[in-house]
Amino acid sequence: MIDSIKSTTTLNNGVEMPWLGLGTWQSEEGVEVINAIKYAVQHGYRSIDTASLYANEVGVGKGIKASGVVREELFITTKVWNSDQGYDRTLKAFEASLKRMELDYVDLYLVHWPVPGKYLDTWRALETIYENGQAKAIGVSNFHIHHLKDLFNHSDIVPAVNQVECHPRLVQNELITFCKSHNIQFESWAPIMQGKVNDIEVLKKIGKQYGKTPVQVTLRWNLDKGIVTIPKSVKEHRLASNADIFDFSLTAEDIAAIDALDKHQRIGPDPDNFDF
Repeated sequence: MIDSIKSTTTLNNGVEMPWLGLGTWQSEEGVEVINAIKYAVQHGYRSIDTASLYANEVGVGKGIKASGVVREELFITTKVWNSDQGYDRTLKAFEASLKRMELDYVDLYLVHWPVPGKYLDTWRALETIYENGQAKAIGVSNFHIHHLKDLFNHSDIVPAVNQVECHPRLVQNELITFCKSHNIQFESWAPIMQGKVNDIEVLKKIGKQYGKTPVQVTLRWNLDKGIVTIPKSVKEHRLASNADIFDFSLTAEDIAAIDALDKHQRIGPDPDNFDF
């Protein structure tokens, strides 16, 4: 039972990762992202997700310092962007991310997208970073099953995490099952569809049973399916509400009803048709 914001999943290398984290995509560099992290930490969050693409790593670093929590209590994720992929460029990009955040290490470093012809060399760089102790765990983002299979055939380390778009309109059960079978932690980005889950009647109906909002139901659906989830917000009341999901759990019928909402609809691009 995932019954606390302090609850963690154990990654395939033994590292503990919080089930609930703060996403920072489109959180503005500076005061906005700094305050979001401070608010989140005050409400119990210990996991912060960013990326070099988000252009807010400096603010994330400042937010970490301003949070009042020691670095070791936090789980920090960042990602290498497409234009920085390849072995040598990835190593340089990683050092630049550390410098921007003023950190000695990250807890999780991800390949942001599977850039054709580059992601295998990028993964080799991540293996080097991991072996050097600069990332506690390494993983991928936006990888389909065929990308993962290709990685397995050309690498020594199985990714600890695959972070992909996943929400009630893009359920991803086949990919979830594949990741579980290879001991890869599945993680959801855009879990609440940028707030659009509030308009889905099935989620409203389930929420009424528990005294919860459609957003809270959706986030609990993630947790009850064994999915790490990182909803984004910069507003304190929403950060608090997003974290108020540990006093209930969904039934198998609830989960099936939400899974049935799947329409294979993406908010973001398809990794096989991305303008790399």
